[in-house]
Amino acid sequence: MAERDSSAVKIPPLWKELVVDELSKPYFTELTKRVREEYLHEVVFPHPSNIFRAFNYFEPQDTKVVILGQDPYHTPGVAHGLSFSTESSNPIPPSLLNIFKEIELEYGQKINRDPDLTRWAKQGVLLLNASLTVKAGLANSHADYGWHIFTDAVIQALSEKHEHIVFLLWGAFAGKKEAEIDSSKHLILKSVHPSPLSAHRGFFGSNHFKLANDYLKQNGRTEIDWVS
Repeated sequence: MAERDSSAVKIPPLWKELVVDELSKPYFTELTKRVREEYLHEVVFPHPSNIFRAFNYFEPQDTKVVILGQDPYHTPGVAHGLSFSTESSNPIPPSLLNIFKEIELEYGQKINRDPDLTRWAKQGVLLLNASLTVKAGLANSHADYGWHIFTDAVIQALSEKHEHIVFLLWGAFAGKKEAEIDSSKHLILKSVHPSPLSAHRGFFGSNHFKLANDYLKQNGRTEIDWVS
């Protein structure tokens, strides 16, 4: 992101190939320019090295589950490039705590509550925010910069070129992304957001993590270890 040339965008080769057409479009050129300027003059999260972190752990064809967030945490020291996730040394964010509680409900046991979800990413879980950057203290502040166009393209390309992926769409915002996904090739699971404001209205008891694994197993794919 330090340069305006899209060739400098630090996305692994096969992910870049998946969305290569996007990188040369005017909106993406403007997006990279605008975000670069903000990093120079404002406080923006996550650290530039973590903007595309969600793509670093597996190739597109190995995507098993997509968990879509809205944008990075906007408080200092929290966002690190994976949706809902933060460093192990940080307190568990409220929505992630409810995610952990739901997994414990489903599996009937205590789980690893480390808030760094890299262990999920390494198994093929794409922890993707719709906006990949945010200004400090201002939630959703980069929503209209072009990130949504880019991440929609990622979702569309995964849907079109691969199969048997589970898309976990929590909350009204994520639910709108259903339109980008071919439900004949993939499993879409929707509920309210795991936020403390809404989790009790249908996130708790949704059984999404077991349903995701059931679908993966039925389609010959390795299940996700949500517990360890």
